[in-house]
Amino acid sequence: MYPRPIPETAIWQRRVYVLAVVIVLLAWLCPLFAIVLTSFRSTADVMGGNLWGWPTEIGVIDNYRAVFTDTPMARYFLNSLTITIPSVIGVLVLSTLAGFVLSRYRFRGNMLIFALFVGGNFLPHQIMMIPVRDLMVQLDLIDTTAALIIFHVAFQTGFATLFMRNFIAALPDELFQAARAEGASPFQTLVHVVIPLVKPALAALAILIFTFVWNDYFWAVVLTVSDSVKPVTAGLANLRGEWVSAWNLISAGTIVVAVPPVVMFFLMQRHFIAGLTMGAVKG
Repeated sequence: MYPRPIPETAIWQRRVYVLAVVIVLLAWLCPLFAIVLTSFRSTADVMGGNLWGWPTEIGVIDNYRAVFTDTPMARYFLNSLTITIPSVIGVLVLSTLAGFVLSRYRFRGNMLIFALFVGGNFLPHQIMMIPVRDLMVQLDLIDTTAALIIFHVAFQTGFATLFMRNFIAALPDELFQAARAEGASPFQTLVHVVIPLVKPALAALAILIFTFVWNDYFWAVVLTVSDSVKPVTAGLANLRGEWVSAWNLISAGTIVVAVPPVVMFFLMQRHFIAGLTMGAVKG
């Protein structure tokens, strides 16, 4: 039995789809390609106005070395790690505890508390710029890494609690009944039953929160002033000179800043995909 021939219209539809995907991919990659190409340019090219043509002299090694030797980027990088890692840990701990309680225990005000977590996700953080800054000034935390850690933990926990509550609620009730029958305390149930089962969800959430905090620029500018505490996003803006901007160094710094979230994603890609699809298919 011979296979059916593919209709001509279907062939053209596939070609149109492929062309559309290629166009979208090129439009998405063009800015990235431009930044990478600029990071290869020499200072002479930039000073001579060659910002769009092919580099006449490749200065990739000098540019990436100069980012760490001639600029405070190493300090900014360390500051971002100091802010991001504790923020991610704090959000994971608080959201797991809150999600466990809200999903497995019924008490007066349960749905109200959960509604507050959900509602907080729809509140634009920018409108609270002045109150948050005033609060940090009163607490004598302005222009410190602690201010950014506290802010990110507080504002990311709402989304993370919604995320974890839904995952924990999808776990079979029989597991918790068996844990209670064995005499396990709520904390033991959380540690020995819940956490091992939601590790993919925690990995997915860790990547998302890491990316959100690492790439934050708005609050980095609002809550920090001195270079000694600025993260990489605010530090990149400082690389622009008053009269002349070393776009090759700024582009190299941009690539360096983008590396940690990308590396973390690829290292935890399997857990990330499993966490996003967890519970989508039930046996």
